[in-house]
Order: sequence, then structure tokens, then C-alpha cells
Amino acid sequence: MRVLMIFVDGVGIGKKDGEVNPFFAARLPALRSLFQGEIPSLRHRRLSARRASLIPLDANLGVPGLPQSGTGQTALFTGENGARLAGKHFGPYPYSTLRPVIEEKSIFRRLLDTGKTPCFANAFPQRFFDYIEQHRSRMTVTTLSCSQCRMPLRSAEHLARGDGVSADITNAGWHQLGYPDMPVIEPAEAGRRLARMLHRHDFVLFEYWKTDYAGHSGSMTEAIEVLERLDALLVGVLEVLDTREMLLLLTSDHGNMEDMSVKTHTRNPVPAILYGHRHRDVAERFEHHSTPGGDLCRVTPALMEFLAPGH
Repeated sequence: MRVLMIFVDGVGIGKKDGEVNPFFAARLPALRSLFQGEIPSLRHRRLSARRASLIPLDANLGVPGLPQSGTGQTALFTGENGARLAGKHFGPYPYSTLRPVIEEKSIFRRLLDTGKTPCFANAFPQRFFDYIEQHRSRMTVTTLSCSQCRMPLRSAEHLARGDGVSADITNAGWHQLGYPDMPVIEPAEAGRRLARMLHRHDFVLFEYWKTDYAGHSGSMTEAIEVLERLDALLVGVLEVLDTREMLLLLTSDHGNMEDMSVKTHTRNPVPAILYGHRHRDVAERFEHHSTPGGDLCRVTPALMEFLAPGH
């Protein structure tokens, strides 16, 4: 099995109400195609189709307060309950006491230790590298994980030759980052690039944080635009992904943009959308046997079970 994981920051399962939930206001043909036109909602938070499964994941992790990125992403990418270990929800960066946990148990570290070839697909401009050189405490869980296991991050050079994807998907924002010649691409081409990277890697992660920013903005127009760009990327992924051996996982760390009536995070469950090879088997591993759905801590252990059996 090879896995493409699209991590979409700040996306929960919300009400079926296009006035507050952009998932029911945006045009999302790729997402709808997975479940015969259905979009998950709080009333229909579990969906199943021939090639796809969707289950809800609890992002609250048994800790009071609103879930945050630092602790939620620790749970998602290590399998350890970051909020409980820290004694609170914390973000956007990981709580200091969680850094050793991330170093030891991140999915990148685990895969490398078993001889697999993980890849963080996001490309970063030079100003990002200059910034983290001076502010290492302000690295997200994903970038910190790569740094700790000495897995180099992709740069502008990777992006220009098609061996990476921009956080804005199309590269359009790079013109304001000091790269006026960076080619702008269609979202579907970015999706095809991600799927093709699975021919060279066992695990590919792409992080899309624009969703969380749109949720905090309070702008429904912005939220719809961000979602439709993501859906267009999915069009390209679905064109190229070989479902005989590849699995797509799309999930999040906490709710936010599914409820545009507030500018804060939410306590809603987040979706785990699985499409392709053995999607039902992986979805079953995400589940709690005692309660419907699973939680963020179950994702990395389940993926490891399929990507590196016996380790």
C-alpha cells in the first residue's frame, strides 16, 4: 500500500446549512463524487460507498476547551494524545513538552525507521527557511517532524521543477514572495503531481492550511474559494491515483470553517475520508469498538499497520 494524506487544517463536520457551512454553499464535484453526491453533516457524519469510506474522528481528546493545532496535530501525526499529555489544548505550535514525543513517534520517524520512504510534499520559500533558523520554537508539528528526523523540506527549486506543491496549491502567492517567474498551475495539476509522487514514495503528506485561515476570517466568500480550490486539486488526484495499490486519506486536526457563524475553532468531529485501496480496512482500524467513530490518536497507528506491517 501507498498512502497520500491530504491534511486540511481546521475542517470539521458541521450542520447541513449553506448559510454557515461553506461545504453546502461551494461547488464540490470531486468530493461529492466519492459518496453519490453526499456531503457529511452532523446528521450524516458517516458515509460509505464502493470506493470510499468516511468516518468521524473526535478532536476533543477527552480534554475541556476548544481543540488547537499544536496538540491536535501531535495526536494526528504521532498517535499520542497531545492535549492530555500537555494538560490542555494548545496551539498553533506544539507545546514544549510534546517536542520529544514528536521526535520519537512522528509518522515520518516511524516510517524512516522501518525503511519506508515518506515525503512531505509542501514546498517553502527561502524566507521560511530564514525565519525558522531564528525561531525554531515556532515550527508546526509537520515541519518540526521533518527537522527532527533530518528529512529535508522542499524548496522553490523543487516546486519549479514540479517536485512539490505550494500551500496555496496554484503557486500564485509565490510572485509576492520574491519568485516572479514561478509558474502558476491549475489546481488539478497540483493534484496530479501529488498522486504521481506516490510512484516514488510510500507515504506522501500535503498540508493545506488555507481552510483554517478562511474559518478565522469569517468570510464565507473566502471559505468557498478555498474549498473549491481544494476540490479542484482532488479532481487531479482522482485522475491519477491507482486505487489498486494507493489510498487517499483526507482529514483534519480540529473543526473551524464548517461553522462560519463563529471565528473560533469548534468541538465538532473532523472527517476522515478514505478513498481507494483497502479503504474499508483502514477505516475499521480508525474506529473505536466501544463508541461510534474514532479519534485523532488512531490515525498514525492504523496507517503504520498497513504501510509497515509487523513494525
